[in-house]
Amino acid sequence: MLNLHGAMTALVTPYKNGKVDEKALVRIVRHQIRMGIHGLVPVGTTGESPTLSYEEHQRVIQITVEAAEGKVPVIAGTGSNSTDEAIFLTKFAKKVKADAALVVTPYYNKPTQEGLYRHYEAIAKAVDIPQVLYNVPGRTGVSLAPETVARLSKIRGIIAIKEATGNMDQASRILSLCPITVLSGDDSLTLPLMSIGARGVISVASNVVPEDVSRMVELYLAGDEDGARKLHFKLFELCRMLFVETNPIPVKRAMAYAGFCSSETRLPLCPMRSDNEKALLATLKRYGVSRKGA
Repeated sequence: MLNLHGAMTALVTPYKNGKVDEKALVRIVRHQIRMGIHGLVPVGTTGESPTLSYEEHQRVIQITVEAAEGKVPVIAGTGSNSTDEAIFLTKFAKKVKADAALVVTPYYNKPTQEGLYRHYEAIAKAVDIPQVLYNVPGRTGVSLAPETVARLSKIRGIIAIKEATGNMDQASRILSLCPITVLSGDDSLTLPLMSIGARGVISVASNVVPEDVSRMVELYLAGDEDGARKLHFKLFELCRMLFVETNPIPVKRAMAYAGFCSSETRLPLCPMRSDNEKALLATLKRYGVSRKGA
């Protein structure tokens, strides 16, 4: 079974003139791997999955798998608020040889804990692929209770959870109840979560600075807490600025600044406010991110 640990990038989906920029996506994937990232996560929240068509969603997964060339695991975002749709996307991820699926809790329809359990159980029964639960109640309006996570951890194929509640007590309770792998879903909390047993992060910041995010996690897992802490403090301001507006608006602007792709998003996401953009660009400059684009 896949053993997920380290720093995995929640990839942006680059656009050019309103279309998915496939060439830019390949460049980004290859750059991430060169910089030492430990895994890639296409079409999650950062990849703007809500505004991709099914065809685009599938294409982004396929391109990422092909460009990664098996060098790092690809954990494809396949979640939906419809269980049947989540199964459909997860089957596609399996077909194109993604290594795992990242499945967000169903949004908008607000299922009960039993409904959440049955949702993930149905996906695990339908598709033989490692599954990562994704708990982000600020986005979905519903949260996986630690007790539900513990139940789900007993299902074959459910191997990890991306914890993006921002709640240390939640993660502590999960880790006290079951041996599931916990991955941080909040960049600024990666090191604190690892201190209680998390094994890494699915990161937004690593789109921009993959080498530092991956190195911080590597140092901590190797027992160098001081070295990891220094990188945590170095990254902290940048991590906060990348969430000054709704993700992925700031990180796409940062990627444009660094020359990887345009800053285009799709409505209802829109360009940054000028004051926030100015603050973000100043932070990137202080950090030492090279300006290659605009």
